[in-house]
Amino acid sequence: MNLKFKNSTIFTFVKILSTVLITSAIALESWNIYAAINNINVPISLNPIFWIERFAMTCHFIEGIVAAFYAPSRKKMPIQYAAYTFFVGTIGLLELFDRDDASTS
Repeated sequence: MNLKFKNSTIFTFVKILSTVLITSAIALESWNIYAAINNINVPISLNPIFWIERFAMTCHFIEGIVAAFYAPSRKKMPIQYAAYTFFVGTIGLLELFDRDDASTS
């Protein structure tokens, strides 16, 4: 797969947005755990948001595992690339499996 638009503003925008949203999801889940530990009531109206953020974090976690597994074959550091892929999502995997990038390294 050749990513012609790898450096486009769309990829950059999605990377930034994904990083902000995953960081927010981590903060939201931390707040939810804190509230559960301290017996603080969380509004029920936030339940759909909690399920969406848990689904997104699970997907990003699986993408991070895949990136860590395949990173050594592309001469990348597994832990570093897994963290990067966890925060940026599918774009990290696209960059990892980009044929042009792998052939020039």
